[in-house]
Amino acid sequence: MIIGDLIRELRTGRGWSQGRLASELNAAFGTSLTREYVSGWERSRVRPGPFYLRCLAAVLEVPVAVLDGRPETAHGQGLLSGVAATSVAPAVAADLLDLGFAARLRGGPSEEEWEDLLARYGEDYMAQGAAELQRRVVSDLVVVQQQLGSPRMWSVAARLMTFYATTFGAPDQDRAVTWFRTAVEAADRSGDRATRVWVRGRAALTLGYGRFAPGLAHLLAEQALAIDDTPSTGLLNALLGKAYAAAGRGDTGTALELAGRSRRVFDAAPSAGRVSDFAVASWRLSGFLSLLSARLGDEKGALRAHEEARRELPGTLPRFATHLELHRGLMLVRAGDRAGGVAHARAALEALPPSKYCGTLRMLMAEISEGAGAAAAEATAGAGARAA
Repeated sequence: MIIGDLIRELRTGRGWSQGRLASELNAAFGTSLTREYVSGWERSRVRPGPFYLRCLAAVLEVPVAVLDGRPETAHGQGLLSGVAATSVAPAVAADLLDLGFAARLRGGPSEEEWEDLLARYGEDYMAQGAAELQRRVVSDLVVVQQQLGSPRMWSVAARLMTFYATTFGAPDQDRAVTWFRTAVEAADRSGDRATRVWVRGRAALTLGYGRFAPGLAHLLAEQALAIDDTPSTGLLNALLGKAYAAAGRGDTGTALELAGRSRRVFDAAPSAGRVSDFAVASWRLSGFLSLLSARLGDEKGALRAHEEARRELPGTLPRFATHLELHRGLMLVRAGDRAGGVAHARAALEALPPSKYCGTLRMLMAEISEGAGAAAAEATAGAGARAA
């Protein structure tokens, strides 16, 4: 494919205009490109030089080799491309490059130190907001990219990328999907079954919970179940993600069967009581099931799970308390109290400090508002039909 056609295809695939692509490049790398310049590339009137190829690869989130027309790609090349796309100024990019080259020259943290860091990420995920977590993970991804010389380091990278993917919400769901896919590839390079299951399960859970890629959630969950059906947090996440996907397509029976299986896996999985994203405590499982029941229209089941979660939820985790109140807002909407449900959810979200926000909270709020709007439109149409 001619490079101009490829740039156009990648740009339109993201839903961007030529002006938007120019703006993204200018914001990330301090350039002063115009829409006309991008048009010149796409019409093959001028070919991007090495510098602009790297810039385009970064904002379009593809390896440089893809744009350069080379069939081979260096292992891990796509990692820095995606990270660079988050830079908002040349100084930020420079800091990240310093970290990466320093790690390459000095060797970087040991495998044991990376495992300790991941354990802290698992704990911090529970209390920190997406923006804060994202800033930290970006720096560590740049460093770990320089150490991908062993299966264990690919496992570390895969789990870091999974955390990074969870920091994206509306309107950046496409980036979450891209990073989850990359994390799955990295997990497979590690050859570690536990990592392969956990990464797929965590991705399926986020994609199903947020409702923005239920088909992919189902696929990744199926893969996780096929790799290893030993009770684990990864397997539990996969079952829940698959249940959300089933609920989304209206398959109530399958969703309920998967919910039952998730409870059995929870009872058998180790370390279920830890406060970490690498474990699922009983209150968190109840929270996941409260949302599933609300989506299925099971008001009694949703209320029961909601109360169980509220009773056990630690007071130090306000974001998860907000999730539960949004679940309740969805319950109210599904039960017919549209105005009350939206008001309840909005008040809960506004009470949470913005620094604690995550992408799935916003998507839940959108789901509640959309549900209320759809119900109102249906009621209006029904009234009109009766009048006629």
